[in-house]
Amino acid sequence: MNEDLKVNVSGLPRDYLDAGAAGNVSAAVSSQVPGVEPEPELVVNPWDIVLCTSGTLISCENAIVVLIIFHNPSLRAPMFLLIGSLALADLLAGIGLIINFVFAYLLQSEATKLVTIGLIVASFSASVCSLLAITVDRYLSLYYALTYHSERTVTFTYIMLIMLWGTSICLGLLPILGWNCLQDESTCSVVRPLTKNNAAILSISFLFMFALMLQLYIQICKIVMRHAHQIALQHHFLATSHYVTTRKGVSTLAIILGTFAACWMPFTLYSLIADYTYPSIYTYATLLPATYNSIINPVIYAFRNQEIQKALCLICCGCVPSSLSQRAPSPSDV
Repeated sequence: MNEDLKVNVSGLPRDYLDAGAAGNVSAAVSSQVPGVEPEPELVVNPWDIVLCTSGTLISCENAIVVLIIFHNPSLRAPMFLLIGSLALADLLAGIGLIINFVFAYLLQSEATKLVTIGLIVASFSASVCSLLAITVDRYLSLYYALTYHSERTVTFTYIMLIMLWGTSICLGLLPILGWNCLQDESTCSVVRPLTKNNAAILSISFLFMFALMLQLYIQICKIVMRHAHQIALQHHFLATSHYVTTRKGVSTLAIILGTFAACWMPFTLYSLIADYTYPSIYTYATLLPATYNSIINPVIYAFRNQEIQKALCLICCGCVPSSLSQRAPSPSDV
């Protein structure tokens, strides 16, 4: 009888087990087989961490430039005003990247998305426009060397600043005023909530400004080469000396323009051909180099400048090295 009972219990039909004893069977199985927990999903996107880190570095670096220019009354020439505008734009861009990271994981809402993307668009637009304004100023300072240091130049500089910041603010307000894809996902660009048309306008505007900067830098190279040749003739320099100084000036301009193109061109072209259906990793991979331009800008335009170097030395150590005070500008400083 006992053996029959055992056989009957062990040979219960499957539907009976499922209906009446599923709980006991699952408990027995779970006690014998170790449970396999699902792998935890990443809470924070590593790309967002990299962008936030980049934004922090951008903010710290450009904040130094803004403070130096703001606290030194001697740095009020048009060139320093434009460098300050560039540093302020990059500073706001860095803050925008940090705020975007905080809002994306702590305060998720449509309003915060629109405000954040508006700040980022406005600040990066002001950064690119400031680079163009600096190029225009450098060209005018060489082409109209005799009349450059005049009240007219200062007025023209303020007009450029008002125009570039007004245009940048208008571009940043477009998503907030309704030009966004929150209501229609099919119109989204690679950067949500910007629309495809909005991204296309920004990309085409960048390509236009890049072409204008390229043309201006070609003219600047011609002027630098002509000036270097005239200086060499006046001071009876050797041909090799003339070649070295000219090469330095042209190399500096090539580095400036090449860095600008290398940072912004990948994201610009990608924004024109891609949309929201493309993998986000491509957006991050092209957007990150664009942020590097705001890291490089202070090194190229601010920290290489002799007057800013003197002001920075005064702040850090309270003195100006003799090497800075005795250094004369060269064609490579354009």
